[in-house]
Amino acid sequence: MREPKVALLGMILESNRFSRPADENDFRSLTWLEKEALLDEARAATPSLATEFAAFVRAMDATGPWHPVPCTLAASHPAGPVERSVFETIAGTIENQLAAAGPLDAVYICNHGAMVAEHTHDPDGDLMARVRAAVGPEALIVSTLDLHGNISPKMVDACDLIVGYRTNPHVDMIERGEEAAFCLRRCLASGTRPQLALAKPPIVPASVSLLTAEAPYGELIDYGQRRQAELGGAILNVSVFGNFIFSDTPDNGVSVVVTARSDLETAQQLAAEIAQRAWSERESFVRTLSTVDQAVAMARDPAGPPVIYSDAGDNPGGGGSGKTTELLAALHASGAQDVLYGSFFDPDLAAEAHRLGVGAEFTAVFNRHKGSAAWENWDRKFDAPARVLALHDGDVVGERGMTSGRQMQLGPCAALELNGIRVVVISDRAQTADPVFFHMLGLQIESARCVVVKSRGHFRAGFSRWFAPEQVFEIDTGGLTSPVLERWTFEFIPRPSFPLDPDALWKDTGQG
Repeated sequence: MREPKVALLGMILESNRFSRPADENDFRSLTWLEKEALLDEARAATPSLATEFAAFVRAMDATGPWHPVPCTLAASHPAGPVERSVFETIAGTIENQLAAAGPLDAVYICNHGAMVAEHTHDPDGDLMARVRAAVGPEALIVSTLDLHGNISPKMVDACDLIVGYRTNPHVDMIERGEEAAFCLRRCLASGTRPQLALAKPPIVPASVSLLTAEAPYGELIDYGQRRQAELGGAILNVSVFGNFIFSDTPDNGVSVVVTARSDLETAQQLAAEIAQRAWSERESFVRTLSTVDQAVAMARDPAGPPVIYSDAGDNPGGGGSGKTTELLAALHASGAQDVLYGSFFDPDLAAEAHRLGVGAEFTAVFNRHKGSAAWENWDRKFDAPARVLALHDGDVVGERGMTSGRQMQLGPCAALELNGIRVVVISDRAQTADPVFFHMLGLQIESARCVVVKSRGHFRAGFSRWFAPEQVFEIDTGGLTSPVLERWTFEFIPRPSFPLDPDALWKDTGQG
C-alpha cells in the first residue's frame, strides 16, 4: 500500500457564552502553529500543543510510512465566542492549505467540540463541513474531541470517525489520539467507510456532574465500552459526550456518537440504547455544592483531615476569569492558616512582586484595574499585607494529570504570603489542575491544611496523590462557571431539557 497522505489541522476553543470574546491574541498566546513548525512541535519531547494531536502524529509515525501534510493548529484557553474575523482567518487559511495540498487520503481534525462564534452556534461543525468541501467525498475525516463537546448533526455528517475523551479529569488524550490513528490505518488498509450515528437525549448537565470515576456518567461510558466489545468488530468507537452547558447552543445536551465499521443500523441501534439508558439515569446528573461558610469552617477545623477545594464558580478551564476573590477574602478574614491558594491570574500583581523581589513586604492589591465587563461582577478588588515568598518565570512542564509532560508558559509567577495563606499569582490565565503550579515556587502540598484551586474537576487527577475523593469539595462561589444552573438565563439550549426543566419528557425517535 502506498503512503497515505494525511492533512493535520484543528481549531481548539471551549466557549463560555457568558465570557468575553476570544480574539486573535488568545490563540496566539497558546497555540498557533503552521506547516513544518506544527509537525516539529508535535514530535518534540515535551510538546506545548494538544496532547492528542501529538499522540496522533506519533502513532502514525510508529505504524508505518505516511505523508503528513501539516496545515494549521490554533488553540485558545477557554473564553467566550470566537470573534468572526479570527474564525474566518483560521478557517480560510486551512482551506487554502488543503487546496494547495492536492488530493488527500485523509484529514485529522483536532478540535474541542464546544466552540461558539460571534456569527454561528456551531463553528466546529462549520469548520468540519468546510474541510469536507475542500477535500471532497472520498477522503476520510477523523476527529478527536473533548468529552464536553456539543455535538451537532453537521459535525457527524462531515466526519467518518469521531473519537471523544473517556475520562474526566482528562487523562486519556494520548490513548484517544492513538485510537484515531489506529482506526484510520485500519480503514485505509481495508477500504471500508465507517458509518456514524448520533443520539441526543435532552439532558444538559453541569460539568460537576460529569466525573467519569463515578455514576452516572462514568457508568454510561463504561456501558458503551462493554457493548462495543460485545458487538465484536462491528463497532469502531463509542463516544458519550456530556456537553458544555455554558456554550448555550441549540446542540447542547448529552450526545452519543457510535461509529460502525460499515453497518449504519447497528450504530443507530447502539446509540439509541445508550441514550435511553442516560435518560433513565437523568436524576443522577445533579450535584450539591458546599457553601463558602462550610468551606471556611472546614479549613479552620484542626481536627479534620486536610482538604482541597474547587473554587467552582471561577474555573479558567471553563471560561472563568481566574480573578474572583470571594473565597480568598473569606478565608483571609477568618484567619485560616496553612492554606495554599492557586492560582490567581493577575499579571500586574505578579510583575510588582518581581520588581520588589523575594522577601519584600507590601500591600498586595488583587484586581487593581477594572477588567472585562463580563467578569467585573465577581472580580472584586481585594488587598492585604503580603510578603513575597518566591518568584518563577512560569516556564514549566506539567507533572501530573491532564497536563503531565506538556510544556506550559505561565508568564512571571509569584508566591505571596498573606497571614497564613500562600497565594500563587500567575500571568497566563490557566486552571490549576497540576501540582507544578505550587511546586515551581517551592510550595509543598503535603504541608498544607487546605488547598484551594481555581479548577473545576481536572485537579482531581493532578492532586490525587495527596487527597482522596472524600477530601475533595466543590465550593459554591460566584463566577462565570458557577454550576448552579438556576442562576443563568440560557437563550439557545433546546427546551425542555433536564435539569433546567425537571418535568421534561423524552422518547427516542431513532435519530442518528
